[in-house]
Amino acid sequence: MSTITNAIAVPSPGAPLEQTTITRRDLRPDDVLIDIAYAGICHSDIHQAREDWGTAIFPMVPGHEIAGTVAAVGSAVTEYQVGDRVGVGCMVDSCGECEYCQAGTEQFCVKGNVQTYNGVGFDGENTYGGYSQQVVVKDAFVCGIPEGIGLDVAAPLLCAGITTYSPLRQWGAGPGKKVAVVGLGGLGHMAVKLAAAMGAEVTVLSQSLKKQEDGLRLGAKDYYATSDESTFETLAGRFDLILNTVSAELPVDSYLGLLRVGGAMVNVGAPGTPLSYSAFSLIGGNKSLAGSMIGGIAETQEMLDFCAEHGIGAEIETISADQVNAAYERVTGSDVRYRFVIDTATIGA
Repeated sequence: MSTITNAIAVPSPGAPLEQTTITRRDLRPDDVLIDIAYAGICHSDIHQAREDWGTAIFPMVPGHEIAGTVAAVGSAVTEYQVGDRVGVGCMVDSCGECEYCQAGTEQFCVKGNVQTYNGVGFDGENTYGGYSQQVVVKDAFVCGIPEGIGLDVAAPLLCAGITTYSPLRQWGAGPGKKVAVVGLGGLGHMAVKLAAAMGAEVTVLSQSLKKQEDGLRLGAKDYYATSDESTFETLAGRFDLILNTVSAELPVDSYLGLLRVGGAMVNVGAPGTPLSYSAFSLIGGNKSLAGSMIGGIAETQEMLDFCAEHGIGAEIETISADQVNAAYERVTGSDVRYRFVIDTATIGA
């Protein structure tokens, strides 16, 4: 039996979000029906709602930072039961057969992973995201949220958390490593918390020092303003890893100069214009310039377990459904510390 649920949708590109209802599919044997408690607002929601990244599907229900509890399960589901605390991130399906799916890196599925919203499933149906009160998701793409993490602060972990956790793990953040985080926003604040919990020495590189107190509170040892040209002289050759979380043009060569020999600068932010650099900035120190996407489902579960073990959640501001349009404007104006989370009980209220 299909489910009609309250939701917040974007009717057309750039239009204000409005409350509506949508229909979720009938439960298949491997499906989980989730009562959503909280949905985080990611900057990518705004980009897609405004068609900044190319043609999108409308009406659109954004949201890929989903936390809630299981309301029902399909006949073949064994891992979850009614009442379990669960989360859903950026994807809800993949082919399950290609080399990347078999390796647990479904995000790189050869056929293309199915995005939680603004996507089309293998059944040809459009996907609708977490700005709603219920969602139906294939069980293999559901993660358990451990006790000890509030569902509200857990929601942003399903995107901002895994987006930063994955490269920190891949590039070896840990004891004895010096990690710089560029930007202290929705992604950056999670990167600081996670890298510090992994045992790395963390430095925040931000345009100004206005968030310095926050950065140090979240686990950074040092905090430098990149608007001060002396910063790049002071920190030259210091870092093993630079994690760039901002979606803005940067003087890449200057940042590469902050790396130790063999160090890496990894981008998780996605600026709208190409970044340029000199090959000699890499060759001269055997350095790497890389990118990283989200992690697979197994790594996302690993991240959630790590956060529970270390008492890590996102820094959030909880809002009601009627505040979402204002929240979008505040996000684009960098006026949030550090993630808006929608209380979905207010949708349709």
